[in-house]
Amino acid sequence: MVAVRLLDLDAVAMQRQGIIPGYAPMRGQEAAQVGSAAALDRSVDFAFPTYRELGVAIELGIDPVSYLASHQGAWHGGLWNPAETHLAPLNAVVGGPVTHAVGWAMGARLDHTDGVAITYFGDGASSQGDVHEAMNFAGVYRLPVVFFCQNNGWAISVPTEAQVAGGSVAARAEGYGLVGNRVDGNDVVAVYRATEAAILRARSGGGATVIEAMTYRAGPHSTSDDPGRYRTLDEEQEWLARDPLTLAEARLRELGYVDAYFTGVEAQARDLAAEVRNGVAALDARPGEEMFDFVFQAPTASLLEQKRSWQEASRG
Repeated sequence: MVAVRLLDLDAVAMQRQGIIPGYAPMRGQEAAQVGSAAALDRSVDFAFPTYRELGVAIELGIDPVSYLASHQGAWHGGLWNPAETHLAPLNAVVGGPVTHAVGWAMGARLDHTDGVAITYFGDGASSQGDVHEAMNFAGVYRLPVVFFCQNNGWAISVPTEAQVAGGSVAARAEGYGLVGNRVDGNDVVAVYRATEAAILRARSGGGATVIEAMTYRAGPHSTSDDPGRYRTLDEEQEWLARDPLTLAEARLRELGYVDAYFTGVEAQARDLAAEVRNGVAALDARPGEEMFDFVFQAPTASLLEQKRSWQEASRG
C-alpha cells in the first residue's frame, strides 16, 4: 500500500512535468484495491480494471512501468500479457469492464474451471445501463463474478447521493438475486475478508456478489480536474483522518511491528518509485504498425490496405 501511494503521487508529478499526458489518481483507495486483489487466486481468477486500479495492478505483480505505459501514451493497453498475469487491459469506458468480466465468467462456467472474475467500477459507473444488464445476467446464470464497487463519494463532480437511488450500490444486488455487502473500503483487512468470502462463494457455485467498498478519492478525478470546485476542504480533512495507510499502520503496530519495519517499507517504496520514474521517462514510442496489427486476429483486406497506405505515407 505504501508503494502504491508513492507511485500514485509520482504519477501525478510525472503528468505535471509532461512525462505522461494524463492520469487518474487513486490516493485514498489503496486499501480497497490492494485488499481485494490480495484475495484472488492468480492461477485461475481474472481481474478486470478500469483506468484507476494501480493498486490492483501492483498487488497482482504487474511491472509499474508496463502499467504506466498506457498513461504515458506508449501503448494503448499496457505492456503486460493479460493471459499470463490475469489482469485485463485498462478500460476507460465507464462500466465497460463489468460486461467483460461477466462474459469471462460465463466462459469459465462453460469450460468447467474454478476461475472467478472480479470487476472494478465506481459509484458513478454503477448508474450505467451496462452494469445493470451485467448484474442481471450474472444473477440469471449464477455466474462466478465479484462486482467490486469502489464508492469514493464522487462521480467526477456529482456526489453519490445525487445519482445512486435505492440507498446504496450494494442494496441493488437483491433485485438481481445476488448477495450485496457494504464494507469499510479504508480497512484493508475488512476488504480482504469480504472479497475472499465472495470469491469462495462464487467458486463453490453460489453465484455473484456485489461488494460496495466505502472509501474516498483524496485527489482529483483526473489530473485535469479541480475537486475544490465541487467539494469542501472540511470533507476532505474528515476523510483524511481515516487514511487507509494510517489505519493499516496502527493495526500493524498493535501486532508488534516497530519503527524499523515502517522505515524499511518506506525506503523500499521510494527506491521503487525512482526506478519507475526513470523507466517511464525512458519509454520509446511504439512502432506505428501496431495500430493495425492488433485490431483483428486475422487482418481484413481493407485493414491491410490501410496499413500499406500508412507505411507509404510514413516513408514520405
